[in-house]
Amino acid sequence: MIVAVNFCLSSSIPSWTILSHSDRRNTSQRAAVSRTINAESNSLVLQSSRRRCVCYDMHKEVIPFSEAWSWQKSIVEERKTWIDSNEDGSDALIVLQHQPVYTLGTASTENNLNFDIKDPPLPLYQTERGGEVTYHGPGQLVMYPIMNLRYQKMDLHWYLRALEEVVIRVLFSTFGLTASRVEGLTGVWVGDKKLAAIGIRVSRWLTYHGLALNVSTDLSPFNGIIPCGIRDRGVGSIKELLIGCDEPYSKFSYDGDDGKLIDIAHDSLVKEFCEVFQVELCHQPASILRFPNRKH
Repeated sequence: MIVAVNFCLSSSIPSWTILSHSDRRNTSQRAAVSRTINAESNSLVLQSSRRRCVCYDMHKEVIPFSEAWSWQKSIVEERKTWIDSNEDGSDALIVLQHQPVYTLGTASTENNLNFDIKDPPLPLYQTERGGEVTYHGPGQLVMYPIMNLRYQKMDLHWYLRALEEVVIRVLFSTFGLTASRVEGLTGVWVGDKKLAAIGIRVSRWLTYHGLALNVSTDLSPFNGIIPCGIRDRGVGSIKELLIGCDEPYSKFSYDGDDGKLIDIAHDSLVKEFCEVFQVELCHQPASILRFPNRKH
């Protein structure tokens, strides 16, 4: 069982006013979430007490997709046993980068692959997440939240919008980039370029898979696919947008250090994740995932 805690990082609790009590759910752990959507800013605001979330932070590491996929499923199965026992433990968050890989969602078709599916140029995985084909690779920050939506809001559309909100806040608050949603699609765009892809799976209201944000990613492997099955829009990265700007953004100036850029984007992602979902991160060593039977 994953129980050891090294240290905790709490987000500050904002003084938002709860606008509605209709979504309250009585639990011994926390107050549930209420929300409001500001039509002008397209922003999602959440209010809740803090819920504990175990964090396995490997954002400087490049991890094989199959390994991280196995970790997620293992955590989900453990959380299901807690639900069966009427217990509630904690949510979990895995943050990392991936070795180059293509992944297919449940809606994927071969029509969106620009290569022979029997001879892919990179490892190719069929997964149970929603959505179409995408690429993961170094320079892209991936967040896998394993969350019990019984303690947030039992609404998948709400959850997708909340993940988008995390990225929208990061791009604006840290990099001065004004990002947006596209009606009818999932993800985050700056102009007509998609910077963040989101694909999730929910089982018994437990989430896994998650979001991927292109920070300093080599975008050329996206040429091998029709990313997310969207043919009339491209993909982009934070680095690309910062370099392509005629004048430095007021909140950030890229100095050519990709490692520093990854660190800054990571810190902002974690901070905004805590604020949007109102969780308290309790950091754990990655060795607990790699060696689950070893005593720590």
